Amino acid sequence: MHILVFGKDGQLGKAFKGLFDSIDLASHNITVQFVGRSDCNLLQIASLSNLLNQAKPNLIINAAAYTAVDKAEAEVEVAYAVNAKAPEIMAQYAADHGATFLHYSTDYVFDRNKSGFYIEEDLRDPLGVYGKSKVAGELAIEKVFANVLAGQYAIFRTSWVYGAGGNFIKTILRLAKERDSLSIIEDQVGVPTSADWLAAVSLDLIFDRHWRLQKIPSGIYHAVPSGETNWHGLACLAVQSAIEAGASLQIDQGLIKPILAIEYPLPAPRPMNSRMASDKLREAIASQGDVSKLPRWKQSWREQVQAYVHQLVKDRFI
Repeated sequence: MHILVFGKDGQLGKAFKGLFDSIDLASHNITVQFVGRSDCNLLQIASLSNLLNQAKPNLIINAAAYTAVDKAEAEVEVAYAVNAKAPEIMAQYAADHGATFLHYSTDYVFDRNKSGFYIEEDLRDPLGVYGKSKVAGELAIEKVFANVLAGQYAIFRTSWVYGAGGNFIKTILRLAKERDSLSIIEDQVGVPTSADWLAAVSLDLIFDRHWRLQKIPSGIYHAVPSGETNWHGLACLAVQSAIEAGASLQIDQGLIKPILAIEYPLPAPRPMNSRMASDKLREAIASQGDVSKLPRWKQSWREQVQAYVHQLVKDRFI
């Protein structure tokens, strides 16, 4: 089996690299090829198609995306090319060759109106270009697989991802070391998601315990840990966890001021409610009967963030 992973330089791509490095791939007759911008320009359809035809993957993991939310308002064509057209080409290859396709989407496909947790069937109504381009990608994939008998796909919607790379938590810790106070938005809610956790649960869905691809119900799955918070709460936890781990910071959580989103205007609108329910994914994995996969769901977002920050301190990031 050959696996092709796009987005090797991003947080999720690096998480997949770490995960696959921990497996004895040769004993399972698995090869993995990681692809970054220098290997394939997703803006060029011919380049992407040639790579797919040469690699002949059984599993395509698209961890690549255009994620510059504010720049997308001006770079509309680029956002749609990477977030919609490229996934469509990957999906078409998978459908034509009976392969499995994993794609990653976002909470930005929703508006700000729902008061509770979004489920997979809720209306897609994005607020900005980034969200609209991700919706276009979801729709393109669904259309490709609508009338085919071969191949399968899973679209994982996730939110507030952090891992090996730039992210909100690292930014907060850096600023907490440099400044004597911070002001962070408290009226936008969501679920922080570890890239390592996201990569692991993705493979939990499609592989059995012997690392063989298995049949899954194709469709959209929300993939976030349990719980919820806001940006201010996440910032406070990150700072508190770093101090507990021995980091020397200029401020503690008491010096992080909560503010409203309206006080921090940005070019692109953000969802006020990014909470998503992951029941569908958790139940799909549980139905496979492999109890070794279930402990991943017992750790809340809070516990995962604490472990992540403690590791950052141990690795001398701060």
